[in-house]
Amino acid sequence: MTIWRRILGALGYAQSSRLTFHADEDLLQSLQILAEHEQRRTTEVASELLSSALAQRQAEDGLVARWRFLSPREQQVAALACLNFTNRQIAARLMITPETAKTHVRNVLRKFDLHSKAELRRALADWDFSAWC
Repeated sequence: MTIWRRILGALGYAQSSRLTFHADEDLLQSLQILAEHEQRRTTEVASELLSSALAQRQAEDGLVARWRFLSPREQQVAALACLNFTNRQIAARLMITPETAKTHVRNVLRKFDLHSKAELRRALADWDFSAWC
């Protein structure tokens, strides 16, 4: 089943419906140039790009949902970890023991289903934590 049919089904359209949308000229021209460069059909490239964008959006939504599941203290710890703070630095900043900081980090990693602060930093690399400094 193509991505278009899955999207149509999810939107409640009949299987025979055609999905149409309007795009500005610059977007269409960029899409055509990309298709020509890759020697593929424009519709194939558009479908692949849309599918990729939807997958990325779902992944981002999943990260936001997991973030909201963190306690306020875990959010503080996660933000500082993403800013490359060590557990000792996190503990000093939040006036908690290093062991408590380590426990919070472990809980954050578990809730994000990750194994290290480096993985957490990669997962949230596009997020701006500068306000947490």
